[in-house]
Amino acid sequence: MSDVLRELTQAGVSVWLDDISRDRLQTGNLETLVRDYHVRGVTSNPTIFAHAVSKGNAYDDQVRDLALRGVCVEEAMRMITTYDIRWACDVLRPVYDSSGGVDGRVSIEVDPRLALDTGKTIAEARQLWWLVDRPNLFIKIPATAEGLPAITATLAQGISVNVTLIFSLRRYGEVIDAFMAGLEQAAANGHDVTTLASVASFFVSRVDTEVDKRLDKIATPEAAALRGKAAVANARLAYELYEQKLATPRWQALAANGARAQRPLWASTSTKDPAYPDTMYVVDLVAPDTVNTMPESTLHATAEHGVLRGDTVRGSYDASREVFAGLEALGIGYDDVVKVLEEEGVSKFAVSWTEMIETIRNELSLKE
Repeated sequence: MSDVLRELTQAGVSVWLDDISRDRLQTGNLETLVRDYHVRGVTSNPTIFAHAVSKGNAYDDQVRDLALRGVCVEEAMRMITTYDIRWACDVLRPVYDSSGGVDGRVSIEVDPRLALDTGKTIAEARQLWWLVDRPNLFIKIPATAEGLPAITATLAQGISVNVTLIFSLRRYGEVIDAFMAGLEQAAANGHDVTTLASVASFFVSRVDTEVDKRLDKIATPEAAALRGKAAVANARLAYELYEQKLATPRWQALAANGARAQRPLWASTSTKDPAYPDTMYVVDLVAPDTVNTMPESTLHATAEHGVLRGDTVRGSYDASREVFAGLEALGIGYDDVVKVLEEEGVSKFAVSWTEMIETIRNELSLKE
């Protein structure tokens, strides 16, 4: 069943799981996915943790101990989430070692309510790095305008970063520049840049959700023909930008000192529209030196019936630009779409974070 995932890995796409829970760790499920399904990394986000904490009783013992100690809810949340992340880092450590630090990474996100506060984001990133205390950790920082200097500052302190919630090509270019600035400052600060790593999480399915909603309101044959085209086109053009940035003298100078490129990561790769193939955002985004982080359902779907067609990104750039030209002709502005998606992304994660706080608060009160 895992032959397709092996082929995907051999094509240069690192398969990561977009999920984590105490139950998954306790049962050995994550180890099984690493062994049998070529999973080479794990990502988490506030929504994933909110779901994990609210289900079952896997967290009961730890919550009871925290309640007995009188730990405040915010600190309890850090203890609960970093425990899972630390455990996952240990499970993935053999992958990290065998890949020379390229894969085997586990991501934890800073409090999304800090997405518009540079200083607090940096402080939270340092705190999480210290609490987890594993070399294969990624700190997730949102790609807001305020997040960009936080990305640079965090990398400059020798902390590896997963930049999340990227929707626009312009912002992605700024993320790459912030990444390179962080490496330059890290080298100046005496850190070994050969051990620093980063990925840039470009969100996929949410683009189609927003664009298709606007196309359906137009309800013309021209609009219908563009349904389900924007997300893949956007990601493909992001890869083109990645290639362009790697060709610059600035990056070449960093690479000459042993720096690793910031790989594009395709996030939100489960299809939201049942009319679309459930492996679409996997098989249509195959390119070297990328990561595809997917929920377990998409992982199994790819293993069971995914059909790879080789590199489906390079060589598609002109056709991808035509998609957005067609959308503009219909009055669907790219800048407005990505602005709405970034604002919604930050807001939704903040809501999930608040829900998790309330869940833990309730659990603490029940265990007192």
